[in-house]
Order: sequence, then structure tokens, then C-alpha cells
Amino acid sequence: MADITHLPMEQLQDLEYCIDSNPPWGKLSPVSISLSLYFFSLSLLFIFIFVLLSLSFQSETILLAFQNYILMLGTSVMIPSVLVPVMGGSDGDKIRVIQTLLFVAGINTLLQALFGTRLPTVVGGSFAYVIPILYIIRDSSLQRITEPHERFVHTMRAIQGALIVASSLQIILGYSQVWGLFSRFFSPLGMAPVVGLVGLGLFERGFPVVGNCVEIGIPMLLLVIGLSQYLKHFRTFRNVPIFERFPVLICATIIWTYSHILTAGGAYRNRPLKTQQNCRTDRANLISSAPWFMFPYPLQWGAPTFNAGHAFAMMSAVLVSMIESTGAYKAASRLAIATPPPAYVLSRGIGWQGIGTLLDGLFGTGTGSTVSVENVGLLGLTRVGSRRVVQISAGFMILFSTLGKFGALFASIPFPIFAALYCVLFGLIASVGLSFLQFTNMNSMRSLLITGLSLFLGISIPQYFSDYWSSSHHGPVHTHAGWFNAFLNTIFSSPATVGLIVAVFLDNTLEVEKSKKDRGMPWWVKFRTFRGDNRNEEFYTLPFNLNRFFPPT
Repeated sequence: MADITHLPMEQLQDLEYCIDSNPPWGKLSPVSISLSLYFFSLSLLFIFIFVLLSLSFQSETILLAFQNYILMLGTSVMIPSVLVPVMGGSDGDKIRVIQTLLFVAGINTLLQALFGTRLPTVVGGSFAYVIPILYIIRDSSLQRITEPHERFVHTMRAIQGALIVASSLQIILGYSQVWGLFSRFFSPLGMAPVVGLVGLGLFERGFPVVGNCVEIGIPMLLLVIGLSQYLKHFRTFRNVPIFERFPVLICATIIWTYSHILTAGGAYRNRPLKTQQNCRTDRANLISSAPWFMFPYPLQWGAPTFNAGHAFAMMSAVLVSMIESTGAYKAASRLAIATPPPAYVLSRGIGWQGIGTLLDGLFGTGTGSTVSVENVGLLGLTRVGSRRVVQISAGFMILFSTLGKFGALFASIPFPIFAALYCVLFGLIASVGLSFLQFTNMNSMRSLLITGLSLFLGISIPQYFSDYWSSSHHGPVHTHAGWFNAFLNTIFSSPATVGLIVAVFLDNTLEVEKSKKDRGMPWWVKFRTFRGDNRNEEFYTLPFNLNRFFPPT
């Protein structure tokens, strides 16, 4: 039998920058300035992207940070674009919600990277909150308001109140260490399908959206794969692999320019509304509706209103967000060449995520927060897992959320461009989850059953709920208690949540004592506690010597 050359590894080995190493800052040069002038003369519309491209080839950190900002715009624009019109809001209300969501996302990302898990993760808006928010929107007391803007404001206040109350669940489970204690039941076998489903469960935001505008989406998908994989060793500008480092910016700029030419040339004139919404760069009047300057502030929509049913329904989204974020943290730690986050660090991160949801409620973002899965995937695509890059990207979120016109310019990127990126990035996260199976015995029928059943049900059950919702505009659970319907429909619409329920339950009830090695527990048991591995201090110690006041438990 041939020798086994690929042994299981706790950390990946082929990333250029890990969590605590940083790309260079660099200095400007005459070449950079001349390139900037050239790109400026090419097109005023894309000046900012091209200036960053030309000035930052020698300053990788800034460009990589801006790339993270561009990538998270897809979800940040899509959620308000879906919800605000249903709430009765105008285009002006929509761009204001987008700016607020980006502003709070910047704050939450910075807090998470500094004081939470300290992993290089972007915290942004979450689709997990859509079902409870739709339940609030359809509340009869709100639907009786006939004036659209007034209905929008009252609905936003109701959503704010529900988010504020529901955030207490995350805060309590996080800072009380309850979530960390629960994570002791996680094994590599149990978490592999959960992390895998964090990526696989988002398949509806991949090629189905690309197919809404194939003339933009498919070229984007092919270009991303071609540049980031086949030309990744091509180096210019001081030996920097530009196509591997900056595939999002380069590909998005090229295809965005192409789509703008199609839009300006009238290619989508007299086309169906769905095609225009997905293909045009001037969709939804984002740029014209955006103010030049806006500074989001707490309670900008007025005082929140509180309703017990709304709050209870929103708690289901908080639970889903916790589970999906836990899977994303596991993936981010692996892609950043860090150790799996100990129970204490996971709890700390969930606690700060609760603070983030509380800020969402106070500012009025229209949705709650979770870890951005696409940005976690970007760590692997670019082979850069630096914490500093994410911290600077938070600065871009805050900056461009206040500069309305500039933020709206980047937010006008058509959705199929993001969807093409998601095809690659979500698939990468799914494969990271499946890589945890290397620590398990996959020659065991027990392991095969748990993995296969949790993956299949994690995809099949949410698909059933989604299809039911599409055909009848409500979930399979439709009793007379609306909050109960929203709670269960939200829980079982999340692939990662269904996967965790199935995988963790089976893994901790089927022949547990006989299967410790098969489950991979010997590999992960030392990561349960902060002191279990001396590398944890390097990756997860709080800054400013705060561990003196908040010692790990």
C-alpha cells in the first residue's frame, strides 16, 4: 500500500497572510500616479475603483479592505431592496436604510474584530430575519395605515423594537457562556455538515440569480475562475499576484463597465421588468435618490414600539443567526490559519453579535446581523486571512455610508455580478466544512449515516419550506398564532440550523462512547478551553491588555 502523504492538518498551510500577519502598506510611486491619471481620463464613473487599483498595488492592505467592502454590498443592497418597498417605503427610504445598514455593519465588524472572536470576519445584514420581518410587515394594525410613508415608519419602529428585545437572547447566551457550554457537544463529525450547509444552503443566491441576467452573470463567473485560478501566478507591480489577490475588484470593474455600456446603449430598453431590475446599472434610482451626505444616528425613525409576538418571532432569527455565525467562525478560523475558536471565544463572539443586533434595532437597519459568508469565502480565494484587512474594510463601510452618492454608486452594481462571485465563494465555504471530515473515520457506517442524513435533510427540509412559501406566500406552519408560525418557519428554513439539529443530535446519541475516535474528538478536545492550546493566546487574546480585566474562563 502506498504511503499516505496527506495527513489530517489542524491548520491550512498555503495562505500568504494569516490572522495576525498583514499585507504591506507600501508607498506611492510615479507609475502609480500615471496609472491613476490614465484611468481617470478613461471614465469618471469608475474613478474611485481605478484609483484604488493603481495606487494600491503596492499597498495591498487598503485594496484588499476595499475589496471586502465591495463584496458585502450585495447583501446590504438586496435585503432593503426586497423589504423596504413592501413596508411602503420610497426609493429615498430605501437608500437611507442601505446607508444605515452599511454604517452599523462597519461598527459591528470593528467590534467583532477587536473584542469578539477577533477573527477576520465581516458582520453584515442577514436574510435569516426576513420571515419574522415579513410577519411584522403583515401585522393587521400596520396594514390599516393607508399612507405609504407613515406605514413604513411605523413598521420600521416595530422591527426596531423586536430586534432590541430579541438581541437580549444573544447577549445572555453569549456572555453567560451558555453557548460555549453547548459547543462542547460539537465534534468534527457534527460540525462538518453544519459548516458545509452554511455554504451549500445559499445555493439559491448563486446561479439562479446569475440566470436572471446571463449576459452579465456568466461572463463574470468565467472571468473570476479564469483570473483567480488559471492566472493566479501572473505577477506584476513588485511581484504581487494581482489576479489572485484582487479578483473581486478586477472582475467586478470589467463586467460592471460592460453592463454600464449595455445599459447606456439601450440594450435593455423595452425589456421585461425583471430583466431591467437585474441587468441595468441605473436600477432603483439609487444614485439619484441618495443624499450627498447623511450620518445615520440612533432612533432616526422615531421611538421603537414593542410587541411580545413580534419579539418572540424575531428570536427565531436570532437563534438561526447564532448557528450560521458559529459555522462561519469555524470556517474563518481555518481559512485564517488559526486554531478552532475555543468555547469561551465563541461565546464572546456571540455576545458581541447580540450587541450588534441591539445596534441594528437602535439605528433602524431593517434587519439583524450575522457573519457575512461571502467575505469568509474571500479569505480562501485571495489566500489572505489578515485581521487588519477586515478592520480597515469596516472603515470603508462607515465612510461610504455617510457619503451617500459615492456609496450609492458602488451599490448600483447589478446583482448577477455578486451572484457569480457567490457561486465560487459559497462553494469554497462548503468545501471548508467538508474538510473537517478528515479528522473523522469516514469508513464507519455511523459517520456516513450522520454526514449524509444531516446534509440531505439540511438541504431538503428548507427547500420544502421555500417551495411552500413561494406557492402560498406563507410557510407550512400556519396556525392562528402568527408569531409561532414565524418562529418555526424561520428555524426550518435555515439549512445550517436543520443540519445542526440533525447532526449534533445523532452524533451525541448514537454509540457515543464507542465512537469518540470516529467522531474526531481527540483532534478537537484541546480546543474546548482557551488554555488547551498555547496558540489560542496568539489568535484570540483581547487587545489593549484587556485580558487582565476579562480573563478567559
